[in-house]
Amino acid sequence: MTATAPAARTTVRTIQRVAVPPPLIGLLVGAAVWEVVARSADADFLPPASAVVARLWEMTLDGLILSSLASSLTNLVLGFTISLTLGLTLGVLMGRYRRVDAALGVYMYALLTAPSLVFAPVFFSLFGPGRASIVAVVVMYSLFIIVISTASAVRAVPEHLTEMGLLYGANERQLLLKVVVPAALPLAMAGIRLGVGRAVTGMINGEMFIAVVGLGRVLTQAGGRFDSESVLAVLLAVVLVAVGAVGLVQWADRRINGWLPRTARQ
Repeated sequence: MTATAPAARTTVRTIQRVAVPPPLIGLLVGAAVWEVVARSADADFLPPASAVVARLWEMTLDGLILSSLASSLTNLVLGFTISLTLGLTLGVLMGRYRRVDAALGVYMYALLTAPSLVFAPVFFSLFGPGRASIVAVVVMYSLFIIVISTASAVRAVPEHLTEMGLLYGANERQLLLKVVVPAALPLAMAGIRLGVGRAVTGMINGEMFIAVVGLGRVLTQAGGRFDSESVLAVLLAVVLVAVGAVGLVQWADRRINGWLPRTARQ
């Protein structure tokens, strides 16, 4: 009996610790601070968190959020899929081959630091006010961080791994697919997480400034009416999309790199 009682108390304490996840605690604290500050300021441009959540729920029930969300997610998925495919391919080539890095590296860094939204008029002229222009903006926002992080990850692969592959008779293609890419992927996932967040930013900016569709359309219309509750409600929906997208990438990271110790993941 004396041995089982401490164990039972330890189990109870463990359950209590994991009952409320830390991110949820931070969210609740932030919402409480927002509520108190907004009610104390009593300003039209800063409605309380409870009013914003109620407005988001109302817009969702009206079908305004869900119908717009479907269009926005399509733009996001298409753009990020292109960025992921091109980013991993170019990043591996730049990290593995010095000539490719010399040819493309300076442009990748320049485009990463350039404000991506300035290319919106170019895409508008090339593709018109449609989905292709929005997808192109999403690609501009998310591609280059994936390229650069993947190239850095490939360069960080220990030489003894590639040397061992050569000793076992692996050709260049086998070396890339079976040694270099698996070894670089844990570090490259950090860039992919950053890229998906930037993709959400590109999605909403493209929808607002190129083609007034999706959540960008709802946000633009609410801003035109100076409806701060609706603006913040849509922004809250965009934040939820970003959190969901990052969570999906983190889930994929755990599935792909689950063999690594937790401390070795980025």
